[in-house]
Parts: sequence; C-alpha cells; structure tokens
Amino acid sequence: MKRLISSGLTLVILSALVIVYPTTTNGQGAGLVSSVLSRMEKNRQTLKSLRAGITMVKYNSQLGAEDKYNGVVIYLPGAGRQASVRIDWSHPRREVLTVNNNKYTIFRPALNVAYTGDSRRMGGKDSNASGLLAMMNMSRQQLEARFEPVKDVREETLWGGVSTIHLTLVPKGGAGYKYAEVWIDSAGMPVQTKIVERNDDSTTMRLTGLEKNQKINQSDFDIKLDSNVKIVKS
Repeated sequence: MKRLISSGLTLVILSALVIVYPTTTNGQGAGLVSSVLSRMEKNRQTLKSLRAGITMVKYNSQLGAEDKYNGVVIYLPGAGRQASVRIDWSHPRREVLTVNNNKYTIFRPALNVAYTGDSRRMGGKDSNASGLLAMMNMSRQQLEARFEPVKDVREETLWGGVSTIHLTLVPKGGAGYKYAEVWIDSAGMPVQTKIVERNDDSTTMRLTGLEKNQKINQSDFDIKLDSNVKIVKS
C-alpha cells in the first residue's frame, strides 16, 4: 500500500507544480520572484500539452539510501485543475500511472493488477501527502495563504546545464511535509521539485527533454487492460 501511495504522490507533486503561486517580502527577492511568476503565468497560458522524460529520486533519511525511477510523462491541461497526466515508468520496473477525469489508475504488469480510485482522494491514508493533496484543491488566494513568504530565492544551474530560479516554499500550519523546493527554467516551466517530509525523507522529480504543444490525444490517457487483470478499487 505504501508503494501505491508513493505513486499517487508522484502525480500530486506534478499537479502542484502547475498551480503554485509563491510570494515574497524580501525587496531584492521580490523583483526576482515577480519576474519568475510572470514567466510562469505566460507558460501556463501557452502550454497546451507536454511530453517529457521524468526521473524521480526517493531518499530514505534513516537508511541513507535512494530509490531511482525513470520514465516518460505526458500532460494535458483541463478545465479548472482537472489536468490529465500519464507516467510510463520503465525503470526499475514497468508501471503505468494515469489521472484522467478525476480518476486514477495504477497498472503493474508484473503483478497483473490495476488500482483505481478518485484522484482527489489519492494519498488520503498517508499523512505525509495531505498538504500536497490540499494544494490541488485550493484557489490561488488559498495557496498564497498556505505558504510563508518566500525568502530563499536564487539562480541555480541544474545538471545538463539548465539555468533556473530556485524557490523554497514553506507551508503554514500543520502540513504533512516540511517544505518544497521548485526550480523554474527561463521559459517559466517548473522543471524540478523536491518535497522534504517531516522525517527528512524526500522526493525529487526532474523533467527533461521537454516537448511542448505537440499533439496528444485524450485517448492516450486510457490504459487498455486485459480481462484477466485484477482490478482493485479504493
């Protein structure tokens, strides 16, 4: 079940990247954040679809160990926050993860099992995901009220030579995680995020090889399951 929730958290992080609107009270940082937000807004307005490589690194602070995942993600914005997302993981094992029309499906070919449910309740049994799930359902005003003013704003170059602006977002109140870090490229696209949980475990996700506004069909988010696949509903 823990692995299922981790898969759900992946989509929550991706969705959160699209809707975060941080603010800052620092004078010098305010100008930088304002510029970044303008680029992000333009990116959101012009982004009709996205296909990219995706990597995820889950760090266990107690063991000092990392689990690494690689795959491909496609994304189509929708009305409100009902975006369609599909991730095809290829390493370390095959797994398909989709969210479409407020429904999620996680298919694990090796087990011949598919998990389905309401995407708005993904991760509901995992307190560490609660703050991120809340972000998916909040308005811009609520999001701004949820985070402390941004103080850590800086330029940073990611591996592959990608120039970004790095923001650290600290949630107010009793969120299920300590803070989130977001890296935004020159086009206003969030290309990396890191979520640090209260126990110092973390999940880092990176998008590479971005292909924007290419043709992606809504049917691409449907997983065709054989009749012998076991369906587990939650």
